[in-house]
Amino acid sequence: MSDIDRDDTWRSQWSLPQSVAYLNHGSFGPSPEVVRQTRQQWSERLEAQPMEFFLRRMEDHLDEASGRLGKFVGAEGTDLVFVENATHGMNIVAANLDLKPGDEVLCTDHEYGAVLRIWRRTCKNAGARAVVRQLPVQISSDEELVETFMQGVTDKTRLIVVSHVTSQTAMILPVEKICSCAREMGVPVCIDGPHALAMLPVNLKQLGCDYYTASCHKWLSAPFGTGFLYVARHRHQNLKPAVISWGRSVSGRPLNWKDEFTWSGTHDPTGFLSVPAAIDFLKSCGLDTFRDRTNSLARYARQCLTELTGLEPLVPDSRTWYGSMITVPLQSSGNKPPKSGERDPLQDALWEQHQIEVPILHRRDRRFVRVSCHLYNSQEDIDRLVDAIRELMTTKF
Repeated sequence: MSDIDRDDTWRSQWSLPQSVAYLNHGSFGPSPEVVRQTRQQWSERLEAQPMEFFLRRMEDHLDEASGRLGKFVGAEGTDLVFVENATHGMNIVAANLDLKPGDEVLCTDHEYGAVLRIWRRTCKNAGARAVVRQLPVQISSDEELVETFMQGVTDKTRLIVVSHVTSQTAMILPVEKICSCAREMGVPVCIDGPHALAMLPVNLKQLGCDYYTASCHKWLSAPFGTGFLYVARHRHQNLKPAVISWGRSVSGRPLNWKDEFTWSGTHDPTGFLSVPAAIDFLKSCGLDTFRDRTNSLARYARQCLTELTGLEPLVPDSRTWYGSMITVPLQSSGNKPPKSGERDPLQDALWEQHQIEVPILHRRDRRFVRVSCHLYNSQEDIDRLVDAIRELMTTKF
């Protein structure tokens, strides 16, 4: 039996229906039972005595949780603030960047659509320019990618925004090398990292970025609505949140930079407080086991789909370039690509006819399938997907 066959011990930790092949953890990763139970326990403590919880206990609990998360990502908890998701964190960075007319923010053409939208609007409002640097169509080396991207830096560049793992194309980008080059040029870097958290070892001190924002509900499998923003210590001063409230500690302790972010008005912090349970769960499974298994599944999907289509993937077949998810090109249907906000009919057919959840994506006039794998997935799920695509591609899809 293959080491990537279904392991029902792991799958039983999630409440996914047995009939569903869920290959989209990269979009919305459900939490295992132990994390949901932990959040419920925190919720019961909050509801039992809200005054005690909010005014006397919450800040200490959040400090403990951010400390645990900090150790997991190679940072001090005092340099992290919890936010709802990576998009929220990116908006905070955008709101605090003092752009002037003519300034530039440099991104890649593989950036998440919402991130590009944030920076295009921010730059437009300031009279600045969002520069979207096109990466090579087929990636062959770190050096080629970094050189191509960093050629977009000018004396007007005020920030580099780059994904650690790209969303649509599922590529691991050489962010440490990009940060090193940027430091030499004196340009700050903000890394969009929702897909890297847990999928890859993350060491923020080693990366040396100025900002790092991530969602914990993806590969870490923490509750929905949990993420964090890391801010290098020299960037703490005068950083403001997207939502302003009292701007001080609700428990009355000495002020620090995180107070503005910790209390944005009455909210439910139980998801943030459950992040350590998600860390503990993955560690109990074995981080190397998780990464090896999910990468093996992604590689198996790459091999099977490439054999089916005969089309070359975007990156070399190496863990340097992809982790727990892989994006593989598909033949065009011959129809017009769906409009923004619409799904490809193939994606709907895979769900409606085969109970398979997987995104079908379009970029540069090409069509792709992105396969995301977690511990509850198996080779059987991949086989179902490949068979279904083979069947549907013989029709109008």
